[in-house]
Amino acid sequence: MRFLLLLLVVALLSNCGSEQRKTIQHNFSEVIVETVFKDSISIRAIELDNNLLMFAGSNGIYGTFKIDEEVTLGSKKIEVIDFEGKKVHFRAIANTSTDFFLLSIASPALLYKVNKVTRETALVYREGHEKVFYDSMTFWNDKEGIAMGDPTDGCLSIIITRDGGETWNKVSCDDLPKSVEGEAAFAASNGNIAIVGSDTWIVSGGMKSRVFYSSDRGSSWKVSETPIIQGTETTGAYSVDFYDNNNGIIFGGDYTKPEENKRNKAITTDGGKTWNLIANGVGAVYKSCIRYIPNGGSKEMVAIGFTGISISNDSGNTWKDISKESFYTIRFINDSIAIAAGKNRIAKLTFKTKK
Repeated sequence: MRFLLLLLVVALLSNCGSEQRKTIQHNFSEVIVETVFKDSISIRAIELDNNLLMFAGSNGIYGTFKIDEEVTLGSKKIEVIDFEGKKVHFRAIANTSTDFFLLSIASPALLYKVNKVTRETALVYREGHEKVFYDSMTFWNDKEGIAMGDPTDGCLSIIITRDGGETWNKVSCDDLPKSVEGEAAFAASNGNIAIVGSDTWIVSGGMKSRVFYSSDRGSSWKVSETPIIQGTETTGAYSVDFYDNNNGIIFGGDYTKPEENKRNKAITTDGGKTWNLIANGVGAVYKSCIRYIPNGGSKEMVAIGFTGISISNDSGNTWKDISKESFYTIRFINDSIAIAAGKNRIAKLTFKTKK
């Protein structure tokens, strides 16, 4: 009897797991773009957390919007950070349940912690170096977070917090794969890092475009080669996303030759160990940000850039350009609605299927 009961429980759990893994074939073919915020600002970093949209950009400007049940943006708080009389240029943002974090480019690198409720702001990390340039940041959980940037001493710059962002420590080059001369990264969309559980992937670009992988939240690292275009300062992977622990995509190209689409996108089905080109020479051109559509399996994805918005419904094998609207970065709120940001604006994107 106990054995039969155990089998029943296992069967129920298995069915629940199968239900959770079900995917929806949305087959989106168009998008409605609604601008919700305008300012003289370049915005490459946005973050979503339940009913809160956070953003950071140039001129030291950052802020939040409330998102209501109808997915419209309500009350906003816009603020500015000056550092020693100069406006800070932010291109990375991340958050925990209580705080959000803003990370600047160039030297000195400045990382600020902002309380979501009180808006109390604290500088929690500063790094000065002629080569310092941070590109992307995210959190594994409320205690552990990671940011990455260009090499300063023979390896990618990686800083990690284990105490909720109060303190950050730079990973020694002794614990990281060595970088190649001219290998760096692009602060194009806060999209250089992807996380699924404890698995972490980071993309580099420039003279060498590779994928760095950690299975233990940044304690150890390996690196994989990619077939994506590389070899000049402006080529390589600009963004990475993973749908699950196995299926991922890197996207980029060369922003100085935005209409080219050769070797600008590649996928993995083995967790990033190997990468294969997709739609080589056809479909979507240069893009700065790639994101899987929620619940679309690993088949449906949206690529965005100043060259417009493109969508694939078949794992990146074919692409359709659905808008010429220019953006730098995108994050999904749900299956069909996303927030995008770019030059001078933030917009709500609603993806639809033509009837």
